[in-house]
Amino acid sequence: MNRGRELHELLSTGEELIVVCHNNPDPDCLASALALGKIAGNAGIDERRVMYSGTISHQQNRAFVNLLEMNLTEFDEQVIRNRGENSLVAFVDHAIPGQNNEVSDDIMIDIVIDHHPAEDIEATFIDHREQIGATSTILSQYLIELEIVPSEKLATGLLFAIRRETLGFLRDVTKEEYQAAAALHDTIDEELLRRLTMPAVSSATIDAIALAITNRQVRNSVLITHVGRTSERDSLPQAADYLATLEGVGTAIVFGIVKENIEISARSTDSRVHLGDALRDAFDGVGSAGGHRSFAGGEVPLGIVADYADDDDNLADIVETVITNRLVKALNLSEAADETDEQKTNS
Repeated sequence: MNRGRELHELLSTGEELIVVCHNNPDPDCLASALALGKIAGNAGIDERRVMYSGTISHQQNRAFVNLLEMNLTEFDEQVIRNRGENSLVAFVDHAIPGQNNEVSDDIMIDIVIDHHPAEDIEATFIDHREQIGATSTILSQYLIELEIVPSEKLATGLLFAIRRETLGFLRDVTKEEYQAAAALHDTIDEELLRRLTMPAVSSATIDAIALAITNRQVRNSVLITHVGRTSERDSLPQAADYLATLEGVGTAIVFGIVKENIEISARSTDSRVHLGDALRDAFDGVGSAGGHRSFAGGEVPLGIVADYADDDDNLADIVETVITNRLVKALNLSEAADETDEQKTNS
């Protein structure tokens, strides 16, 4: 039996499906949730809901939710605890309760579909493929296997998510991504895809990226920078994506203070570096971090340094020192920073 059929049979036993997104869901997570809902509907589940925690702040994420008219509800654990006997709970694009989500670890998950590194996954149905470039690829394969034709919006959302997760088919892409894209292509809405790809960018995002550029330091081809405090959490991965293209840089790590946490985003093209392992080692015991070899992220509660600062400027300085020192140690970098481009030009 193929995995799509196996999933369909499990869904056919349920009367309700609750899809839980990871914190601050991205297009890959959101498109996967939509596709799983489509399959659940085909299996006879009429009662479906998608829950999320955190914020949807990235302009592409906001555009995705609005343009695809997604009906999302904020995460409420009591809804899950009080669900009926025939209610199924699913994770898409994440796998473990309490890791990048607000689900308590005593809650049993029925369905897990993910492509991120994870261990000790427990669920009735598990499709965990780290070698795949996007969770949306897996859901697209299910639709093909089950001969379920997606709507224009769903097909467009899945294709956009695959493109976004693989940075335009340039990062961790496999033949499965190309096959899924080819299967979806004839059904997409090209104008909708264009609008998803080029949403308006907020001035706060531009300001944060500018700070990341200004504050950059390079050690042994590893660029580390920060944006201070920002309301635009998703400016961090955007800055990391951009700075990773800087000449002479193999790895870019950007961090900033978002509400009560220190958020970290990292990108790498250096085959010697496994970012997920490096960030996990750097913040083991003080926060949650990890990911793939070429892209990773993390979150550290601000409480570990907040008591040592009496204002935001002082806090940003302390955060910069603490986080940078942990990254330098985890990546075995030399203490002396390389010269910046401007210093080299002026010398």
